[in-house]
Amino acid sequence: MIQPIASMKNAFDLTGYNVIVTGGNGGIGLSIADAMAQAGANIAILCRDMGKADKALAQLQAYGGKYESFSCDVADLPGVRKAVAEAYAFFGEINVLVNNAGVTTNKAFLDMDEDLSQWYRVINTDLNGVAHVTYEVGKRMRDGGKGGSMINITSVSGVIVHRDNPRSPYNASKAGVNHFTHAMAVELGRYNIRVNAIAPGYIRTGFTANPTPEFEAFVKSQQPLDRLGEGIEIGAMAVFLSSPAAAHLTGTIQLIDGGFTLS
Repeated sequence: MIQPIASMKNAFDLTGYNVIVTGGNGGIGLSIADAMAQAGANIAILCRDMGKADKALAQLQAYGGKYESFSCDVADLPGVRKAVAEAYAFFGEINVLVNNAGVTTNKAFLDMDEDLSQWYRVINTDLNGVAHVTYEVGKRMRDGGKGGSMINITSVSGVIVHRDNPRSPYNASKAGVNHFTHAMAVELGRYNIRVNAIAPGYIRTGFTANPTPEFEAFVKSQQPLDRLGEGIEIGAMAVFLSSPAAAHLTGTIQLIDGGFTLS
């Protein structure tokens, strides 16, 4: 049984936690890694672009923890097995997994090439990739007997469909990960492993780090809180979901979208 907190002292403290963040070398993933490092966690970044990983690690060094990166394409199961084994060898154990790595496409389904390469590229990374890393880390968390926390980064696109932004494989993969989150919460709860998801809306990072005035006006017109979200706000939720304060929370999808899905 995961013990509840007895007071607010250290309720959000991640000191000594070892955290894997896939795609943690940029965008929302780096915001999550940065927030967790600020909360005291050690960070393992799994990603494809090791040049960007070096820059991310340099950013984290200011917090005084232990940080390392491992080359990994989450769509490649043998590569995932190798990277996860390397992360465990380096850190000893992993307490938190953040499945963040993802890609997208803006191609209408019937306009895709005959091999459906865009479809498979997104599904293999955003859905199968989550399964690959969850399988490798989950077995070790289960067998280690100490439990842990898993956080899947999905999207409002797993809940709604944007009429003017066709990306059916992204919609399907994120909806799939949302329900995979529910399934894993049920399966892994007996091992004291909590599984939750964060579904961001429009966040000022990555592709939308420097939005056009027209895009900002569109976002403001579509949601009650008239601004884009910030990467650190996603990081703050990830810290909470990993922390002792969230010990009784599993199987949830945390929308952080400024109310976008309400409209």
